[in-house]
Amino acid sequence: MTMIAVLGNGRVGGSLSAALTRAGHRVTVADRSPGAAADAARAGRIVINATPGAGSLERLLALREQLEGKILVDVSNATLDGPDGLPAGLLHPGSSLGERLQEALPGTRVVKTLNTMLHTVMTAPAALTQAPTAFLSGEDEGAKQVVRGLLEDLGWQRDWITDLGGIETARAVEAAVLFVPHVIRSSGFAPFAISIAR
Repeated sequence: MTMIAVLGNGRVGGSLSAALTRAGHRVTVADRSPGAAADAARAGRIVINATPGAGSLERLLALREQLEGKILVDVSNATLDGPDGLPAGLLHPGSSLGERLQEALPGTRVVKTLNTMLHTVMTAPAALTQAPTAFLSGEDEGAKQVVRGLLEDLGWQRDWITDLGGIETARAVEAAVLFVPHVIRSSGFAPFAISIAR
């Protein structure tokens, strides 16, 4: 059992917290009340960033002290949204939210994952008709192994998880969000994920 703090209680944070609780972890979810994020981050061994990506860097910088020494799992996409509210561009072109977080929080082990799919797939990957891929990006091998274990607790088979390497690889998976609006316009909000076929 691991103490996990989830920052963000929307669809992504809510589904992740429920699934991780079912898997036997102790999960604290930070709501919007003053001090809730700091209290949750202080309590968790692992902190999951499920806040809207456009404001994540600022929010997490305010928690620098509480995140020191922790594993930060970043599942967000930092995008510029179009008139329809869907992603139209990247907030950090030539870089990524994952890289910016690691630069800003050198005492925290950042792992990027689960951002290349509709949120329902994060906790139910086997529901798709073919195997999806969950990518891992991060500098710390031990942290990535811990996150791999969490993904397996969420139903991800080991061979569905691909470690891409250092945190700089997060810019590739974050760029995949640009597929999302086109896929949604083409086929609606049906669950989907990026998958590497071999």
